[in-house]
Amino acid sequence: MSSSKEKILKRLTEAQKSRGGQITPLPDFQAPIYLPFESEIAESFKTNLELIGGQVFRVKDINEAVAELKKLADAEKLTNIVCLHPELQTALSGELEFASSMDDLQHIGVGITTCEFLVAHLGSILVSSASETGRRLHVFPEIHVVIAHSGQLVNYLDDALEQLEKKYPEQLPSMMTNITGPSRTADIEKTLVMGMHGPKKLFVLLADEPF
Repeated sequence: MSSSKEKILKRLTEAQKSRGGQITPLPDFQAPIYLPFESEIAESFKTNLELIGGQVFRVKDINEAVAELKKLADAEKLTNIVCLHPELQTALSGELEFASSMDDLQHIGVGITTCEFLVAHLGSILVSSASETGRRLHVFPEIHVVIAHSGQLVNYLDDALEQLEKKYPEQLPSMMTNITGPSRTADIEKTLVMGMHGPKKLFVLLADEPF
């Protein structure tokens, strides 16, 4: 007499035979994995960054960026500004009071930096230690201001990483950081706190023309 186990296995085998084989279609490996942008790349970056708490100001060139920064400094009452990038220092000289060193880390209020790339899909800013601003200026201040131009815009993060490999073919920077909005956490009682481990506010001055 067949055991209960054998009877069950027999029924399963018969059911499998009667059902026939199943064909699972292969995925389309050529299909795009990202949704297309609904607007041009600069506007997509602006929309996506502002959705996560940043602010983007579109300007024509570096001169308009400096003028917009002066307005922002008045509106936000920006003080203790630090800028380490030589080209930005030249543009800001005589227009805005700033320090050109990080000797007093505890009292830095605003860090003005450039970036490597702006990622439209995420609304994020890719920075690296290879920049003159180093590892700290986008972390220590409560307010981070990025001055960038349209030539630094890329569609997706993988595009930014590919471009970074081309920019530094011999050796990649030892640190790469993708900043996606102001620093935030909700670890404690699900209460959102801004600036827990980085700036509370993030501003991007995006110029159409390279500088």
